[in-house]
Amino acid sequence: MTDTTATISRGSHISRILVIARHTFTQLVRMKVFYFLAVFAVIAIGSNFFDLPQHEGPESVGVNVLRSIKSWSLGTMTLFSVVLSIVATALLLPKDIEDRTLYTILAKPVPRIDYLAGKLLGVLLLVFVSLALMDGLMTVVLQIRSSMVLEQQLAMAQSLGWPQEAINSLKLETAAQGPSWSLQGAVIAVFLRASVMASLALLISTFSSSTLFTTIISFLIYFIGHFQADMRNAYLQAGEAGEGVFARLVTLLISLVLPDFQNFNVIDAVIEGQTMPLLILGKLTLIALYYALFFTVASWFVFAEKEF
Repeated sequence: MTDTTATISRGSHISRILVIARHTFTQLVRMKVFYFLAVFAVIAIGSNFFDLPQHEGPESVGVNVLRSIKSWSLGTMTLFSVVLSIVATALLLPKDIEDRTLYTILAKPVPRIDYLAGKLLGVLLLVFVSLALMDGLMTVVLQIRSSMVLEQQLAMAQSLGWPQEAINSLKLETAAQGPSWSLQGAVIAVFLRASVMASLALLISTFSSSTLFTTIISFLIYFIGHFQADMRNAYLQAGEAGEGVFARLVTLLISLVLPDFQNFNVIDAVIEGQTMPLLILGKLTLIALYYALFFTVASWFVFAEKEF
């Protein structure tokens, strides 16, 4: 650890952050507690190779099967990335305090914002690598299944004497359910949601000494964030009688502090075969970047007041 802390103490802010991020990534990889999550994710996505449902008509063979693969795979990625981002971040500060790594790093001329940013970046790197591997597996499964389904559809359509125009339409519909850039955009949306949760868990961990408390509160806020839009609309309707302006200011403040995770629910449209506009993906990127920076800066203010 001496070589690592010596390297951290030298160089610019960016180099220090990258060193801490690399050490954090290595530290998390060595925690075998996360392996069962990875195995579960691989089994969940890989299981799409088996038990292919049987359908009666060529028009239903491909669509339902390929949608099921995308839905199951993206759902697994979402669950895995959220759990990993929260639990991994919640473990970092308590473990560094227990191992006295934190005291060694802060004893060097290392700004606390660099330490926090490096820790967050290390978690995000682990989430990114994990999602990239699962995305690759999903794409392979989907590509193979798309070819199998298309072959079955063509054989059935030809045996039923379908006209060429109908067959071409069937090909296009099946192709829309296969691997696409919009599907990759959905995976990016999953990563962006996990990034917000990791930065939020980082903020909570700065004023909590308990990993369990950080994990529970993070999951609670995650679930609340899915109902924020509904609660905001209900509050605005209740304030129309005479508190309309005040109600809107309150809801705006809540939106700035509490993420609305319904914004990231764009994967449903992709599962249906729709195209994800780049504008939507850009909007989600800006939203995630805002919350990540907001929670990281807030973490810095809290962490700067703590004595170690």
